[in-house]
Amino acid sequence: MNNLIKFIEGLPKAELHLHIEGSLEPELMFELAKRNNITLPFKDIESVKSAYKFNNLQEFLDIYYQGANVLRTEEDFCDLAMAYFYRAHRDNVVHTEIFFDPQTHTDRGIPFNVVMNGLLAGIAKAESELGMSVQLIMCFLRHLDEESAFATLRMAEPFLDKITGVGLDSSEVGNPPSKFRHVFAEARKKGLKLVAHAGEEGAASYIKEALDILGIDRIDHGNRITEDHLLLTKAARSAMALTMCPLSNQKLQVVPDLRNHPLPYLLRHGLRVTINSDDPAYFGGYVNDNYKALAKYCDLKADDFIEIARNSFLGSFLPDQTVSAYLDVLDKYVDSF
Repeated sequence: MNNLIKFIEGLPKAELHLHIEGSLEPELMFELAKRNNITLPFKDIESVKSAYKFNNLQEFLDIYYQGANVLRTEEDFCDLAMAYFYRAHRDNVVHTEIFFDPQTHTDRGIPFNVVMNGLLAGIAKAESELGMSVQLIMCFLRHLDEESAFATLRMAEPFLDKITGVGLDSSEVGNPPSKFRHVFAEARKKGLKLVAHAGEEGAASYIKEALDILGIDRIDHGNRITEDHLLLTKAARSAMALTMCPLSNQKLQVVPDLRNHPLPYLLRHGLRVTINSDDPAYFGGYVNDNYKALAKYCDLKADDFIEIARNSFLGSFLPDQTVSAYLDVLDKYVDSF
């Protein structure tokens, strides 16, 4: 096992499911609160960590939005992004596609350009200082209405050359993908890639809607695809990537135990599954922690993790030539280990 852990740590990989607001560690939360003269409802860092004992998606989202309140300036968003990039770099993440939630910020009066300029400054530093490649995916909050999503898409117009795709996140149950069919169609017309959280807490029918109605290019989570054999077969045949998040699923009780996580089953059935950290500050683990957890509890082997790492590049929105270059780096690492 020690040799496998060492192998995982050095394995070049991409991360395709990471909410940048969900990488806000308690220490940075307090630092930004002090910088912006914000009084937090927590007396110290340990109090914040205690508050992270939530039992479901909605309880998590409540504290997630509360934490995001400390993000006010371009500098704040840049610092948030860089904190994640430095941490991901230590896990040998060479490419990442990060989600950001503009409505979380614009609805509390933070201008869209403040969010974007801060994140773009962080991305520029990650590329120049760390040699990482980074793409942005703008998510619509599904508990809000479609008109709010359209308003966000309009705000994004000046930055569309910096945004790779749009996604759909927040409270899944009761907010099916079909609710956003028109704004996703408009995003597609603008040349954006499409992804959506589906089948995390929602039914397998939500995955079907995301594929058939929204026309998504990648499934975020997708755990409950196991409940629909035809859907599973379709996803396998089309090489549709799933961005799965084991520690997140355990923390939110989407799965009762990591030993029951569907990823190994889906991997065996030919699906292009990937391992990601989701909201690592809240779920207690970055991407390598998720890899290691599956090594421990699901008995995955080195060859499995090689395939998963390959999937992370193949399932990315990078140009084919860049994907091939990263796969060469991966192969060289495997050959030299």
